[in-house]
Amino acid sequence: MKGLVIKNTGSWYTVLTDDDQLLDCKVKGNFRIKGIRSTNPIAVGDHVVVGEGNWITEIEDRRNYIIRKSINLSKQSHILAANVDQALLVVTVVKPETSTTFIDRFLASAEAYRVPVVIIFNKTDLLTDEELHYQQMMINLYETIGYECRAISATTGLGVEELQPLLEGKITLLSGNSGVGKSTLINQLVPTANQRVADISDAHQTGIHTTTFSEMIPLSPHYSVLTPHSSFLIDTPGIKGFGTFDMEREELTSYFKEIFEFSKQCRFSDCTHTHEPGCAVLKAVEDHYIAQSRYQSYLSMLEDKDENKYREAY
Repeated sequence: MKGLVIKNTGSWYTVLTDDDQLLDCKVKGNFRIKGIRSTNPIAVGDHVVVGEGNWITEIEDRRNYIIRKSINLSKQSHILAANVDQALLVVTVVKPETSTTFIDRFLASAEAYRVPVVIIFNKTDLLTDEELHYQQMMINLYETIGYECRAISATTGLGVEELQPLLEGKITLLSGNSGVGKSTLINQLVPTANQRVADISDAHQTGIHTTTFSEMIPLSPHYSVLTPHSSFLIDTPGIKGFGTFDMEREELTSYFKEIFEFSKQCRFSDCTHTHEPGCAVLKAVEDHYIAQSRYQSYLSMLEDKDENKYREAY
């Protein structure tokens, strides 16, 4: 029978079958997805075939996925979710501070797999006037590039209700650093979810992981077979870093929208935008048409490829 993977605990997968059953399934130890060397060959959002004994025997083609370098196994990847309509990237200016490098790496990965992203600036209620000004500058930067941004407080509920229309009829990946308030936001959006919320570590100002596995949460009270009007949130464990995986050097430019636009004016078609004469991207950075932070993120991803940190997929 066929079904949808709605939960992954590492060794077990909960599958919602086409006839509305919830099955706990396992996968063969030698199961591999062609072309991806991954710590989790099956991800939440995958459409699968379940055979006798509740063994997953086949995975259907994915239309997209969000993937990153595995933290523990640097030569492998970790798939956050598959077959999503969009991603909400939750970021914070303080407690903890989300780096622009993290944001840009996530956005580049989403661009690579054609996943639209809305950036959610959480914990607005905690910000000083100076921090609010910095947050607005960040919002202006990313909106100018072409990304929708929202400023909210999951704790007070400020701006949360306005997110509901974005989620209707879509499968949405919710992601971000540990401690940015994803679980609190889910509790606001889906009161029945009962997500556990942990405090921020005072010592390190970093989040304590409250989600240890990925799960697809229905915005309606009960799971049901996907229809064109189904609305789901995919909650994922908080991530501290976002190492990009399986991106070709020559493709990287196209994953930064504004850099790609200026690159069309470069003198050389194979310009790396690092030193070449007649580089329109370098000129745009110098003239502040491209933000220095975005350019530095681009360079850091080029260095990833130069250092050959990540083995090519097979």
